[in-house]
Amino acid sequence: MKIAETERLILSKITVEDAPFILELMNTPGWLKFIGDRNIKTVAEAEDYIKNNQLKCYEKYDFGYYKMCLKSDNLKPIGTAGLLKRDTLEHVDIGFSILPEFHGKGYGFETSSELLDLAKNTFNINTVCAITLPINKVSIGLIEKLGFKYKKTVNPFEEDENLLLFEKQL
Repeated sequence: MKIAETERLILSKITVEDAPFILELMNTPGWLKFIGDRNIKTVAEAEDYIKNNQLKCYEKYDFGYYKMCLKSDNLKPIGTAGLLKRDTLEHVDIGFSILPEFHGKGYGFETSSELLDLAKNTFNINTVCAITLPINKVSIGLIEKLGFKYKKTVNPFEEDENLLLFEKQL
């Protein structure tokens, strides 16, 4: 189901049929380094992950993570981006992950800009946050380019590493 369209991309809800793509994305070096190993190693595990995460998020909030597909390449999926309401954060947060061969082409900014518009105008969200590891300089650059301001260091998942939290008023 199409959610939004940008100049080069279609954003659509993730479905169980996207499991092979989600499996590939979740096992890229960038995902494993900056987001973390979710121990998704088979298509069946990816299907379960989608059912227990993306689909439940759509049901509960009407928003979630979306598949980013190239218009110019027969709607080839290249990444995910979305809005997520976590119990451990005050505001909805924005996130993104793109297959390595599509890094550095502006897709993250293009998609995130559209998501911020959706957050404000469709979902009536007034404040969005973004969290990232301090070593993830590419994400920090994109977050700042989108107009987010550093707020504080947080540890929302009670893991070894603290995260930087940025906020943006819409």
